[in-house]
Amino acid sequence: MKVAAIIQARMGSTRLPGKVMKSINGKSIIELLIGRLSQSNELDEIIVATSNSALNDPLVKHIKDLNFLCERGDEDDVLSRYYNVALKYKLDTIVRITGDCPFIDSSIVDELVNIYKSNSAQYASNVSPPSYPDGLDVEVFSFEALEEAHKNATSRFDREHVTPFIKKISETKQSALINDEDLSQLRWTLDEIEDFEVVEGIFNHFYPNILFSWSKILELYNTKPDIFSANKKLIRNETQYMGKGQKLYKHSKKIIPGGNMLLSKRPEMFLPEGWPAYFSKSKGCDVWDLDGNKYIDMSFMGIGTNILGYGHPDVDAAVMKTIENGNMSTLNCPEEVHLIEKLIDMHPWSDMGRTARTGGEANAVAIRIARAASGKDKVAVCGYHGWHDWYLSANLGSAKSLDGHLLPGLDPNGVPRDLKDSVFPFQYNDFSGLEKLISDKDIGVIKMEVVRNEGPENNFLQKVRNICTEKNIVLIFDECTSGFRETFGGIHKKYNVDPDIAIFGKALGNGYAITAIIGREEVMEAAQTSFISSTFWTERIGPTAALKTLEVMEATESWNTITNIGHDVRERWSMLAKKFDVDICFFGLPSLSGFSFAKDTLLFKTFVTQEMLKKGFLAGTSIYLSIAHSEELINSYFDRLEPIFSTIGECKNGKDISDLLDGPVCHSGFKRLN
Repeated sequence: MKVAAIIQARMGSTRLPGKVMKSINGKSIIELLIGRLSQSNELDEIIVATSNSALNDPLVKHIKDLNFLCERGDEDDVLSRYYNVALKYKLDTIVRITGDCPFIDSSIVDELVNIYKSNSAQYASNVSPPSYPDGLDVEVFSFEALEEAHKNATSRFDREHVTPFIKKISETKQSALINDEDLSQLRWTLDEIEDFEVVEGIFNHFYPNILFSWSKILELYNTKPDIFSANKKLIRNETQYMGKGQKLYKHSKKIIPGGNMLLSKRPEMFLPEGWPAYFSKSKGCDVWDLDGNKYIDMSFMGIGTNILGYGHPDVDAAVMKTIENGNMSTLNCPEEVHLIEKLIDMHPWSDMGRTARTGGEANAVAIRIARAASGKDKVAVCGYHGWHDWYLSANLGSAKSLDGHLLPGLDPNGVPRDLKDSVFPFQYNDFSGLEKLISDKDIGVIKMEVVRNEGPENNFLQKVRNICTEKNIVLIFDECTSGFRETFGGIHKKYNVDPDIAIFGKALGNGYAITAIIGREEVMEAAQTSFISSTFWTERIGPTAALKTLEVMEATESWNTITNIGHDVRERWSMLAKKFDVDICFFGLPSLSGFSFAKDTLLFKTFVTQEMLKKGFLAGTSIYLSIAHSEELINSYFDRLEPIFSTIGECKNGKDISDLLDGPVCHSGFKRLN
């Protein structure tokens, strides 16, 4: 019987990249592991099995320099990696070791192999059930069991983790090594940076000896517990059932404040502990996660950036041509002139414009220009206008001033206190409240979203326009979200009310970064009296993408398509709600449709997201529509949504929706993450 240990190891760990090559006292983790494992009396061979990724080239060279065997295989299909190694070396029995177990103890390996042999088992381990410290994990199985698993296992989980399928098929021929005392709560593995601190401390204590027994580590734990304190909060096998995206997000929160760059894309806003978090590819309405799972996006479509769908071929082709010709130079790109000309042509009230790359930038630029033009500092706002100091200063007086403007809980920490009483929120359709604000605060600029969740009543927009003209106030319409959704251009065209400045973003470049600020000449010229300048506002990709996006929009009349789809979606939501006696109400433009539940909104929203994700949809209670949302996709979406509404309807008859949630409830606004 030929027995060999196969150590799975790679450099591309999402939580601790390159961990197997980290050095302690001049020796790599993998060298320490192999050195300890080499003391086994039962192993005929030790083989490292890594992946074909170029990231692992240094690891392969290192293993060969140590005069040990190293084989390469599929990055994600670790089961096939094991099978191919076992087949090549004609192994009868395989001992599975993972590269994150530097304290692997040869005595445990030998004892387990002997148990496996004496019981004629197909599978044996010290992890089913776990009783040894995490990091001493050993599994032993037959080649026959490995071969059967290789031929029949189909799920990503089974193929990535090797032994779950083997345990299923070997259920009646399993043996276990169980320690006298349950020590499974102890963590001696290497998965996080906190683990490395513990591992390094242990090896440093025993240096230069690397062959100390696991019982000696336990003695050290009992006498010097401080060495083991760094990773105490980490949970055993916490990430085993996580996808790559969830693992990466868990890691990201340690090195990126807030975990990512956009609040609206935090997994906590959708499905904490369950959302895929990152994508590898997108096309049309399809999004692939880091594990290769494909989802249909019936959610935010890039947070409103892709009216034409992901990766529109015409837009991408124009961008690729720009890349071939060069994106940046000392000279200016002509596309920025052509883009402003196009936007002015679409909005005859405007005369001049500037470009930027993000909505926050564009809003800040517009405010700077408007203040310069009006000669006044104080601004009245209605709606959400980004993260900059000028906007968040509205919460300096009361931390809840902006709660009714899309995102509650925006804390103005870091915003200069001197900006207090420079920005004042007002409520949509409350013209008398705005009049009082103008009178009391000497307002010089009004910035507002033309429409978000409700349309103007009692000629509200025209009244705002009239008072701005009368009081010489600069009126800014923030169309970053609403632009191109119901008209070809700003939605203010629908209401025949013209601002002094309009801002466009999100969908303008169909996924490429571009925003624009257009306005009347007498207002925009004030930009020259202030310093407004940025290097990457001059790059070429954004304006190129915008020009082609506008061309495709105009040719397809995309705004009509997405509005019609939105009306249909809202009608079908209404039908489902009536069918299952679920109380909901709608919000948003038709093409940005959303609904909320009358009670327990976040609980039900989390349940919808959870269940739709299981069915292959990125979905919640809002849909940002695109022309790629075909009738077939919409029908498929509602086919999956109907039984979920049925379950929600049953909650009126005593069923507790909390009992059906697999994890925490989603967030509704800004919260600090631990």
